[in-house]
Amino acid sequence: MCGNAGVNVLRDNSDPIEDDSHFMDEGWWASILADAEIVSEPEEEIFEHETGVPSTGLRVDWECIQRYHERDEIVELEVHGFNRGGLLVQNDCIQGFVPISHLVKIPSDFDDNNRETLLKDYLGVRLSLKVIECDPELERVVLSERAALAGEGCRKRLFKKLKNGDIVCGEVTNVTDFGAFVDLGGVEGLIHVSELSWGRVRHPQDILSTGQQIESQVIKVSKETERVALSYKRLFPNPWNHLVDCYQPGDLAQATITCIMNFGAFARMKEGVEGLIHISSMEYCSCREDIEASLEPGQEVDVKIVNIDVQRRRLGLLLMDSE
Repeated sequence: MCGNAGVNVLRDNSDPIEDDSHFMDEGWWASILADAEIVSEPEEEIFEHETGVPSTGLRVDWECIQRYHERDEIVELEVHGFNRGGLLVQNDCIQGFVPISHLVKIPSDFDDNNRETLLKDYLGVRLSLKVIECDPELERVVLSERAALAGEGCRKRLFKKLKNGDIVCGEVTNVTDFGAFVDLGGVEGLIHVSELSWGRVRHPQDILSTGQQIESQVIKVSKETERVALSYKRLFPNPWNHLVDCYQPGDLAQATITCIMNFGAFARMKEGVEGLIHISSMEYCSCREDIEASLEPGQEVDVKIVNIDVQRRRLGLLLMDSE
């Protein structure tokens, strides 16, 4: 188990890293601002642009904001409103948004029913923050209380130190439909859902949880966009690389049913790889209800290996009693 999140690189892994630039998407921003219903004072504040940041008549000093961001400095701002995603903060020349996952005192396991109460308690409070996202064109300013804890200048030091292949330690700060965010000590990295497990992932919450301390591997560092892409699954051997050494088409094996779908059922082999038992191979099954009548998650079944496609990570299975 790793300790508190920090800038320490646990070890250097020199294995080659493939191009993972597709992980550096904007989905994280959509997640942060989901359900952005403004609750703030004064009442005349309104939404402005798609960022969910209200217009208060404040003349924003973008040069000042960019200076704080580039120098990785701490700034004090007062909370003047909130939405489901976090807090709205400002001072005389800056206004921006603090995602709830970047607030230090919000527990990772907070009850969603208490969300409004927890955020409302911040109204009028001054917070020490860092600018972690600054986009004048979109009038987007994102700040973090968690990043400020690491001290000034830590982001620059971390980006200078991090490289592809490094094994790092951090705390999971947010789990979304498309992956999990990990605090590396002033910088958040994203583990895309496709990098969570070698097997099929129904939801990232099945693999990781908020507040969990984990190790992960750096697979891409973008200093231009200040994004860090991480992988959790690459810390473990890829079972697909060894599957063809264990099985050939026609071999018999045991598997565990994991999920029933309209087109068939997934079953996990003891190696951790999931294969598909297609409905067309199931005798007397023509719909999902038919499958559910004979199979259920957790059930042990005997299967035959139909095909193995390592490149596409596809495994075709056949129920023995369906032959």
